[in-house]
Amino acid sequence: MPTPEDLESHHTLLTAVARYDQLRSRDALAPPVTDTDEALPRNADDPLPLSAAEALEMLALGELIARKAGYGRQLGVRTARAVGASWTQIGAALGTSKQAAWESHTRWLSEQFPETEAV
Repeated sequence: MPTPEDLESHHTLLTAVARYDQLRSRDALAPPVTDTDEALPRNADDPLPLSAAEALEMLALGELIARKAGYGRQLGVRTARAVGASWTQIGAALGTSKQAAWESHTRWLSEQFPETEAV
C-alpha cells in the first residue's frame, strides 16, 4: 500500500495530479462495485473498477497533492509579499481574511525556520 511519503519521491505535483485524474476518472466511469459476490452486468467498453491497490493509491495521491499544493501556496504568498501585495490582497486571493492569511504564513515560516522564532 503506497503512502504519500512513498509516492513523494516518484511524483511532481503535475505527475501526481495526472495519475490521480486517471484513477479518479476511471473510478467515476466504472460500474459501481458492490459488497456482494454478484458481479454487476457491464458492457465490454466499460472501464474496469479500481482494484483495492489502485483505490489506496488514489487516496495517497490525493493526500500528496494536498501537501504539495499547500507548500506551493505558501511559496506563492511569499512571492506575492515580495512583489508588494498587501495582506488584504493576499487574504482575498486565498478566500480568507488578511489576519488568517498572515497567521497561516507566519506559522508556516516558523515550521520551516524554527531557529528564527522570537524568544
